[in-house]
Amino acid sequence: MGTQRKSLVHWFRKGLRVHDNPALSETFKVARDSPDEFCVRPIFILDPGILDWMQVGANRWRFLQQSLADLDLQLRKLNSRLYVVRGKPIEVFPQLFERWHVHLLTYETDIEPYAVTRDATVQKLAAAAGVKVDTHCSHTIYNPELIIARNMGKAPVTYQKFLSIVEKLKLPKALDVLPRLPDGMQPVKDANEVNDTKVYDCPTLEQLVKRPEELGDNKFPGGETEALRRMEASLDDEVWVAKFEKPNTAPNSLEPSTTVLSPYLKFGCLSARLLHRRLQDILARHPKHSKPPVSLVGQLMWREFYYTAAAADPNFDRMLGNAYSLQIPWQENSDHLEAWAHGRTGYPFIDAIMRQLRQEGWIHHLARHAVACFLTRGDLWISWEEGQRVFEQLLLDQDWALNAGNWMWLSASAFFHQYFRVYSPVAFGKKTDSTGAYIRKYVPELAKYPAGCIYEPWKATLSAQREYGCVLGVDYPHRIVDHDVVHKENIKRMSAAYKVNREVRTGKEEVDEYELKSQGNAKRKARAVATGRTAKRKR
Repeated sequence: MGTQRKSLVHWFRKGLRVHDNPALSETFKVARDSPDEFCVRPIFILDPGILDWMQVGANRWRFLQQSLADLDLQLRKLNSRLYVVRGKPIEVFPQLFERWHVHLLTYETDIEPYAVTRDATVQKLAAAAGVKVDTHCSHTIYNPELIIARNMGKAPVTYQKFLSIVEKLKLPKALDVLPRLPDGMQPVKDANEVNDTKVYDCPTLEQLVKRPEELGDNKFPGGETEALRRMEASLDDEVWVAKFEKPNTAPNSLEPSTTVLSPYLKFGCLSARLLHRRLQDILARHPKHSKPPVSLVGQLMWREFYYTAAAADPNFDRMLGNAYSLQIPWQENSDHLEAWAHGRTGYPFIDAIMRQLRQEGWIHHLARHAVACFLTRGDLWISWEEGQRVFEQLLLDQDWALNAGNWMWLSASAFFHQYFRVYSPVAFGKKTDSTGAYIRKYVPELAKYPAGCIYEPWKATLSAQREYGCVLGVDYPHRIVDHDVVHKENIKRMSAAYKVNREVRTGKEEVDEYELKSQGNAKRKARAVATGRTAKRKR
């Protein structure tokens, strides 16, 4: 089996790429500097338990499987490979540390609470085994902890405040292309590999996707190769890049009107730092360009903003105990939630969006605005946490920080407070698709409805509905609510909720101020007693 060299292990979690990957680069550098002493073992740990407990849709499992397969291919081009290890990290690592004689473990940091807890445990296990651990922040452009430190220990709660802080920070540079490892540095096969040559191979689609019937069209293949190809295609038209403004893109175009790079950023198939640098290079050649928050750079900064806010609060994905979120008395209605989640609300624009999401795993950001407002403060008065869970299951680009942050924003629970601005489930879609082509694609029951009533099929007479081949209540559902009525009622509800939150917050601030004064008086009195300087009581 040969001489066993010490292993340098890079642990992939997010960051499923070889370009601009500081933690991976470190293992390669150490190995190249001491090729007779070390070998490199890049790993991904696949916990079989997550197939049971994670509410992840089939499309996202496919994206992960494709990303892992492509990552393995990229590593092999660098004279390495991906080792996919099955098991729970806290159980797997003690075995790997011993079996592979691990000297160094590197990985990219993660702000998600479960990851923070898991990583702390792994670091203790590494210390007990005498394994050095080095971590790097590279999933975001800036380190969220640094931004928080520069803001007096608190995360900035407005986008503009956030920008004012990061503009003063040194911009981290994207790393150069990773050099190939010299020949002859491949690790010696361990006992598991001797017994089964495929033991560390990437999982197949059949192994990961337990509900293949839910797979939609593979419009956005996973992996670093596709991420870089899509980035180059998106940035090819520099004038389009320079003029890009998110509000001017269409939420219901038949093909995406934006870059669709978000899934690749979420899985780390694409470096945010590399994309940011490429955008800055283009904008330097086009001085008259759009600005944040609506520009493409502005979209990246929104991602950074939410990551920073989330890093400061482990309860970021729930209303209770969340320092940012208002406490709103949402109602529970399982029938309405089910109708919304499966595109059966009776509002064709809303239903088309939710069906596209379920089929393809992606919807335009402004389409997310429409369906999120509809579920929460606009129409159904259902908690943003419920919508967050549905997006968590179906979105390819589901990201803990961004998903929660956007849901709080769109429900006017945090960061955005103009609750009286409600998206119309009818008028909003008409602005960019007056003929209803998008609805015909994703709600084919309504394909024969004319443009005049395809957004409002309830306006068609029964005879017309029969003529169009879709009778409401039989072939397509009636509206579950009347938007014109409920959105006005919900504005009143939001106004009342805001008032209660203000009163609670004011009361808390008064209590805090009283306690601070009391603590100050107590400290002054204690100092006076200690120094013998108590004042004589006036007679």
